[in-house]
Amino acid sequence: MSELCRAHGVSRKTGYKLISRYVEHGVVGLEDRSRAPHRHPNATSGWVHEEIVRLRKKHGWGGRKIVDWLGRHHAESELPARSTVDAILKRHGLVQPRQRRRARSEVSYAKTVTGPNDRWCGDFKGWFRTGDGSRCEPFTLTDSHSRFLLRCSSCSSTKTATVKKHFERAFGEYGLPDSIRTDNGSPFASTGIGGLSRLSVWWIRLGIYPDFIEPGKPQQNGRHERMHRTLKAETATPPKPSVRAQDSAFRSFVHHYNHERPHEGIGGKVPGDLYDASGRLYPSRLPEPSYPDEFLVRRVSEVGSIKLEGERYFLGRALAGQDIALEPGPGSTLEVHFGLFIIGVIDQASKKVLPYRKPIPAT
Repeated sequence: MSELCRAHGVSRKTGYKLISRYVEHGVVGLEDRSRAPHRHPNATSGWVHEEIVRLRKKHGWGGRKIVDWLGRHHAESELPARSTVDAILKRHGLVQPRQRRRARSEVSYAKTVTGPNDRWCGDFKGWFRTGDGSRCEPFTLTDSHSRFLLRCSSCSSTKTATVKKHFERAFGEYGLPDSIRTDNGSPFASTGIGGLSRLSVWWIRLGIYPDFIEPGKPQQNGRHERMHRTLKAETATPPKPSVRAQDSAFRSFVHHYNHERPHEGIGGKVPGDLYDASGRLYPSRLPEPSYPDEFLVRRVSEVGSIKLEGERYFLGRALAGQDIALEPGPGSTLEVHFGLFIIGVIDQASKKVLPYRKPIPAT
């Protein structure tokens, strides 16, 4: 045996092992075998493995969100790194490689959001029909800083009176924000001076800045639009049998979105960790706008115009019955103030109103 092993350059121990394999398995037993251990000391626990697969199948979450969720609910356990979670998802065929996109710089719009209630975002998720053929028009409202979903419910219409009720409930429960960002559609905005509608006139009376995005640029309300994509996937694909059932799904989604679903944009936390109600309470009586004594105050007529030195200037029906103020500007111009904002300019020389696309905070 010693001579045989020397001739083939192996130790006696290896020689006996090869003979043993040959006796047991034949020629196949002499093939090279992997040196990898049968059980790795750092292998992911079976229950963790199953939980990762379950979360992906139930919610469609990626590796980072799954790691955040596991950290919140199983902090005392030995948990895998994100790379391990990604590998498990890939091994089960639950993720597909995506083509890399070129990085692009983020554009900042309007006021910088630094805390809860600095800016709320509102919109309608495109209407659809429930299983019984009823029209469902979901109205949603989020806090931009925390991603907290303040309202999510079906509306019978997009008329001002209907939407105003949803805002009233949100203001009563969470207080008043500093601004509300929406698109330029009805009932949030109009083509009138300052882009104001009856709804946004009401916001200004409450001291809220109506922050309209630029036409055709939904990315300026991107966080809210991203929430809509998740909302549709988890509650309306396919739609529920009735509006009542759909609203029930919306309520469940709101709780899940605010208190269970980690968000990458806020460091893996849930919105409920970051959101606090506003200290500005919704008043029982709508405040009247006040202006400095040196301003010229005029009440807008029911047809939306004011009279000044024998001339009529049309400001828009949204302002009908409201008090506006005029402040002398350069040359023959007058700045038109409504509440805390400038909404346009009257040029007395040309007898024209030069409207702004959206209000400008007065300094």
